[in-house]
Amino acid sequence: MDEKSATGRKGWGMLIPFILITSCFALWGFANDITTPMVKAFSKIFRMSVTEGTLIQVAFYGGYFAMSFPAAMFIRRYSYKSGVMLGLGLFAFGAFLFFPARLTGDYYPFLLAYFILTCGLSFLETSCNPYILSMGPEETATRRLNLAQAFNPVGALLGMYVAMEFVQLRLHPLDTAERALLSDSEFAAVRDADLATLIAPYLAIGLVAFCMLVLIRLVKMPKHGDSSGRIDFMPTLRRIFAVPRYREGVFTQFFYVGAQVMCWTFIIQYGTRLFMSMGMAEQAAEVRSQQFNIAAMAVFCVARFVCTFLLRYFRSGQLLRMFASGSMVFTVGVICFQNIWGMYCMVGVSACMSLMFPTIYGIALKGLGEDAKLGAAGLIMSILGGSVLPPLQAYVIDLHELCGLPAVNLSFALPLVCFAVVAVYGHRASRHGWG
Repeated sequence: MDEKSATGRKGWGMLIPFILITSCFALWGFANDITTPMVKAFSKIFRMSVTEGTLIQVAFYGGYFAMSFPAAMFIRRYSYKSGVMLGLGLFAFGAFLFFPARLTGDYYPFLLAYFILTCGLSFLETSCNPYILSMGPEETATRRLNLAQAFNPVGALLGMYVAMEFVQLRLHPLDTAERALLSDSEFAAVRDADLATLIAPYLAIGLVAFCMLVLIRLVKMPKHGDSSGRIDFMPTLRRIFAVPRYREGVFTQFFYVGAQVMCWTFIIQYGTRLFMSMGMAEQAAEVRSQQFNIAAMAVFCVARFVCTFLLRYFRSGQLLRMFASGSMVFTVGVICFQNIWGMYCMVGVSACMSLMFPTIYGIALKGLGEDAKLGAAGLIMSILGGSVLPPLQAYVIDLHELCGLPAVNLSFALPLVCFAVVAVYGHRASRHGWG
């Protein structure tokens, strides 16, 4: 937080609420990044294609899309605190649904559990992001949000580590080809054992979310930005979409989130193909790929703190343009290299992505005042990019080879286009003085 809001009399009163709300950023970071490797895990467990496995991302980010505007209206009617509490409740409920889903032995109940879980995450993000923006002066709001968002990758790192140590390493060592040869009874036994391993972290994080719900219920929270009442939905919507920086911010956030999800989901497929070509067994190659994914997230986490510092000295639009351009350069490396340098470029892409989400968010909501509640919903709704774009990349990956190159390499042309959209938004933000 900025000095005035953190150390003044009013600032000290917001310190504990700021810490609690920032902890929610880590919670949904954990949920997002324990789920990313599950695309590969579910594909193996249920003997599905990559495209079928990405239905997880469709369900996951579809929950964000479905609940963003209802969340905004709920927050406007009640308060940010109420929105956070309902979000944590849905988050916990969705996580606990993994247990009955496992008992069915079927793939689709898990999609329902993911959808409900992310309905909760939609409430959390729609509430927490503008809540943080309201906890201090507007001129430092983007910096304050970058600081809070810096704890999102901390949770994400933990999620990735848990996915690797407590899921990927503990799944049955049979690879995809060997599982295809199993009889129905043998397949069912392996599947059920793997599902029992997979659901344990979700049950644990559901318990954590429930405990956070109780804690936030007991703590007195500030009422900045809370002016309970009805939303004039269509007039407000027309008003905010008439603002170019907001309208273009929603469009850009769609492509940024799509790029982020694609890069962090398909690093597993990219690395598995690469390391298997070097002679590794499939499971070892998956674990090695996840180690690179963790390294990428660690760099992302450090870079986000660095970016929070840099925002003191550079305009947010300028930095956004620079980092998006850097992402494009590294993504070209991911496409062109067919050796370990491609994985290093993946890590470089993560470093550049660190600035993007909170900066686009802060620029888009700047100056919206009370309209920021509904504006936040539009930006969270744009997370739908993480549901729409990954299946397109998965379809390309399932082609196996294109133009003499591995299809998984060429599939990263999609994130490349997305980063170009972000670079254009950064350029326009810098040129027009939006941020």
